[in-house]
Amino acid sequence: MQPTEMFRVFPGFYITRLATATISGHRAWRLSVKQYRIKENMVRGKTQMKRIENAASRQVTFSKRRNGLLKKAFELSVLCDAEVALIIFSPRGKLYEFSSSSMSKTIERYEKREKDNIGINNKLAAVDQNTQNVKEDAQSMAKKIELLEISKQKLLGKGLEPCSLNELNQLETNLEQSLSRIRERKNLLFRQQIEKLKQEEKRLKEENAKLRQTCGMNPSPWSTSTEEETMEVETELFIGPPERRRIQNP
Repeated sequence: MQPTEMFRVFPGFYITRLATATISGHRAWRLSVKQYRIKENMVRGKTQMKRIENAASRQVTFSKRRNGLLKKAFELSVLCDAEVALIIFSPRGKLYEFSSSSMSKTIERYEKREKDNIGINNKLAAVDQNTQNVKEDAQSMAKKIELLEISKQKLLGKGLEPCSLNELNQLETNLEQSLSRIRERKNLLFRQQIEKLKQEEKRLKEENAKLRQTCGMNPSPWSTSTEEETMEVETELFIGPPERRRIQNP
């Protein structure tokens, strides 16, 4: 193959230098000027994602991209053994479709999977809602426990520095009411205990009388009395410092 070189003279015109022979180690060149149509390498810019206003350009673009999309779907199904279904409606409502197996079966499979996904999403949403409710309940319970702990400390006489006069009065009233209920409950328990002791005393007297009668002994004087002595015990709980009493020297 003869060596050829091309030199640019001015835009659109080039000089071709073709080696025709070799003389004493030097090549003889034949020059010719020809005009060549050179396609400039244009850098393709990014396509703007907006509607093409020109109807003819829009139709051409739709046809090219539709064919390319159908080709890609076919290649994907063949090369990767994937189940592919493609549905395209043109602006005029014409249907173009491709399916690697059966369009109806693929759509049915898709609907089934979609239902399963909806069910899973609903379960996940319910779990998330329950978790949120548990978190809110835990926060509310922690806040209540904190308030109860503060109230307990106040009842024990601690942490009273930030309390106002009204709060202290309310706290004192609550304590007095609590003490009143405690006294009532304590007196009730005392009375019940005394009543049980009286019943036990009566039972023991009856058993003693039976034993004396069985042994031929005279009945006890206190057991023959017709009148039963009753003893009332009154108790009173007093809160406060003890009364001071003066002790007289003999």
